[in-house]
Amino acid sequence: MKNTSIDIIKKLRESGYKAYWAGGCVRDMLLGIKPKDIDIVTSAKPEDIEKILDPIIPVGKEFGVLLTIQNGHRFEIATFRSDIGVKDGRRPESVKFVDEKEDALRRDFTINGMFYDPIEDKIIDYVGGQKDMKDKIVRFIGDPEQRILEDHLRILRAVRFKNNYNLQYHPDTYKSIKKHAHLLKKISSERIRDELNKMIMGEKPSQSFEGMFELGILEHIIPELCLLKGLAQPYMFHTEGDVWDHTMRAINSVTDEESDPNPLREKSPTIALKWAVLMHDIGKYETFKIDKDRIKYNSHSEVGADIASKILKRLKFSAQDVSKVNWLIRHHMIVVPLFKMPKGRRRHWFLMPHFEDLLEVFRADSMGIVPTIMKDYERMLKLYRHEIAVIKLMPKSLVNGEEIMKLLKIKPGKKIGQILKKIREKQLAGTIKNKKEALEIARKLY
Repeated sequence: MKNTSIDIIKKLRESGYKAYWAGGCVRDMLLGIKPKDIDIVTSAKPEDIEKILDPIIPVGKEFGVLLTIQNGHRFEIATFRSDIGVKDGRRPESVKFVDEKEDALRRDFTINGMFYDPIEDKIIDYVGGQKDMKDKIVRFIGDPEQRILEDHLRILRAVRFKNNYNLQYHPDTYKSIKKHAHLLKKISSERIRDELNKMIMGEKPSQSFEGMFELGILEHIIPELCLLKGLAQPYMFHTEGDVWDHTMRAINSVTDEESDPNPLREKSPTIALKWAVLMHDIGKYETFKIDKDRIKYNSHSEVGADIASKILKRLKFSAQDVSKVNWLIRHHMIVVPLFKMPKGRRRHWFLMPHFEDLLEVFRADSMGIVPTIMKDYERMLKLYRHEIAVIKLMPKSLVNGEEIMKLLKIKPGKKIGQILKKIREKQLAGTIKNKKEALEIARKLY
């Protein structure tokens, strides 16, 4: 990708135009992070770029932005520009083409306002971005309130940059974010979702959520989560603090680091898994009750699953992610009861598509407790590994629905599914081993 971007820059320069890397890729390079994308800015106008590069996709030509695909890599190429007016808290009414300095001055944060010349290996910095990087400061370029009014999403971007990169706010930046947090209500759910996903996939997502609570941001986007602050827990089980404190510890335990204590995971945690951990106890506010002996949250898993689904639908998550998060939260208390279940029923759970993620939610829940309680997780992990190895040696199923209908002379319906489920559980328990035994069970059940 890097070499291809340099080839693009060379072509633009050979035609007499300036061209540099811009924005986040420059910031990431200075932080020692491999850029995921490389954006290019140039003095060439859109119609000039179209003559120099092929193919060109005019994704935002009226705003001076084009897209090209070279050697299998996508590059956004933008003409140096300045925004005119604000249309919807996101887009300018129009743009005018300017020089590179004016282009830098219209950007959001100093750490994102630098250019890089990859041919001469030189940083072009008109906004003090290098110094702010050194001082570990997130600072708006120019008037912070004006930057926020141009695009309200910059409120969340500031939080993400500060916490994902372990930086600090400039005082004026902090003050303006807090003042204008309510403007996030005007932003589309999809854009908010995308920023939250980038935060939750960071190394320490708790820092972002703690920061959003402190700044008054969270109450405008996920008010249900705010209710966990100060929500008491039974002290004999939770010495770490309230439900919020427990949740923050749990979400931080789901990491990508090599030291991750979960020996099951070979892949990075998914967004759905992280959201399930973040909201696994979100039903505790509505189910809080002080019984004779202690605090209880009866049915908090079921209530929490429904609340989580409403939140994720509001944030325009896919139906697949909503369904998975709902299932994980609804069943996150099932792990310990599995020890007492009949073998066949327990093996049925082990074969559930998301069981490994369910076990991870349980692990994170345990990690959120002080002192950490991991014995049940370790026992279940050992049992799961043993049982899965046994199950893999078994045939998938002994009979199918058509065979049951033919045997019992009945029509399709719920009864068929119930019989097949019972037969499968007995097969998994090892009490039946062939089709003849399975059909006999079907007769008895019917």
